[in-house]
Amino acid sequence: MPLDSYERVPVEEMQDRARKHYREMSRRRSVREFSEEAVPREVIEYSLRVAGTAPSGANRQPWHFVVVENQETKQRIRAAAEQEELAFYGGRAPEEWLRAIRPFGTTAEKPYLEKAPVIIAAFAQNFRGDGEDSKNRNYYVSESVGLACGLLISSLHLCGLACLVHTPSPMRFLNEILDRPQSERPYLLLIVGYPASKVRVPVISRRPFAEFVTFR
Repeated sequence: MPLDSYERVPVEEMQDRARKHYREMSRRRSVREFSEEAVPREVIEYSLRVAGTAPSGANRQPWHFVVVENQETKQRIRAAAEQEELAFYGGRAPEEWLRAIRPFGTTAEKPYLEKAPVIIAAFAQNFRGDGEDSKNRNYYVSESVGLACGLLISSLHLCGLACLVHTPSPMRFLNEILDRPQSERPYLLLIVGYPASKVRVPVISRRPFAEFVTFR
C-alpha cells in the first residue's frame, strides 16, 4: 500500500526538532530512589504502544510486557531479585565488573523494586506462539526487543517519568512470578515512577560526539 503516513517536514523545522529532542533526551537520568506517588495509567499504556511501533526482524514483534502495580507481586520480585544479587555480589561477579560499578554505590539491596509505583517486565519471545516449533522461530529477537525498550524509555522520559533498567542475572524467576511461559526469556525490568524528593544521582559525563560517531 502507499506510504500515506509519511509527512515531509521542512529542513528548518527538522533541524529545530532534532535540537529540541536532543536537549530533552540529554536531561534523562536513571534514578534509584522513587516516590511512591501513583503514575497515570494512560501514560504507561501509551508509552507501551510506542514500544510496540519498534522495528523488528520479519515484523515478528517478539516482545511481551508485563506491567506490575500490585504490591505483593513487587515484593516477590524484590525478594527473588535480591537473592540473585546477593549471589552475584558475593562471588559470581567478575572483579572487573565490581570495580566498574563501585563509583555508583550499588549493592544487592534493591528497595526501589518495592517502592516504585510501576515495574515493567520485558520478555523476549524466541518463538511465535506457545510452542517451540522451528517453523515459528522469531528473528533478531534481542535486537528487536532492545529497540522496543529504547523507545519505551524515551517515551516515559518525554512524558515526565523517571525509570531505571534492572537486570538481575539470572531472571527466570520472573516467568513463575508473572505467569509467563518458559518459551519466553526475561529481558529486563524497567522501574518507573516519579523521582523521590531531593534524589541524588552520580556525577557522570557522556562520551564526546566525535568519539562515537564517524561520517564517511
